[in-house]
Amino acid sequence: MKHLEAWRTLAGLACGTLLGAGLYVSGMTDPGKVLGFLDIRGHWNPALIGVLGSAVMVSLLGFQWLLKPMRKPWLDNQFHTPTRKDIDRPLVLGALMFGAGWGLSGYCPGPALAGIALGNGEAPVLIAAMLAGGLAQKWWEDQNKTR
Repeated sequence: MKHLEAWRTLAGLACGTLLGAGLYVSGMTDPGKVLGFLDIRGHWNPALIGVLGSAVMVSLLGFQWLLKPMRKPWLDNQFHTPTRKDIDRPLVLGALMFGAGWGLSGYCPGPALAGIALGNGEAPVLIAAMLAGGLAQKWWEDQNKTR
């Protein structure tokens, strides 16, 4: 079992490193570039369309063509896929808050973590705000479960 856990850790490290390098090379760690992409009515910068297209293609290949025929993943006993398919109020509100945070800061969680590694001063503030928001959501959920 420890052998499998070591492989999982190495796979996670490799995937995280690849993601961070990809975010850096693509410019996603530069909030100015991201905000320029989101500013469609001002000085729009379409440079990140290739990043989005690449992400869609990797997801299509990975989830539809490569993983579908597999019975189980290489480093686990089963796939852990979402079971809920409904769209509820918390999902919509969370998506709106995520989008607003991304649009205001130019960072989403992955690039913000990469930004910390690159020494971007505003990235730790954003990570702290995301953690605070996550803790507030957990607290809210716990309060509403007891009622």
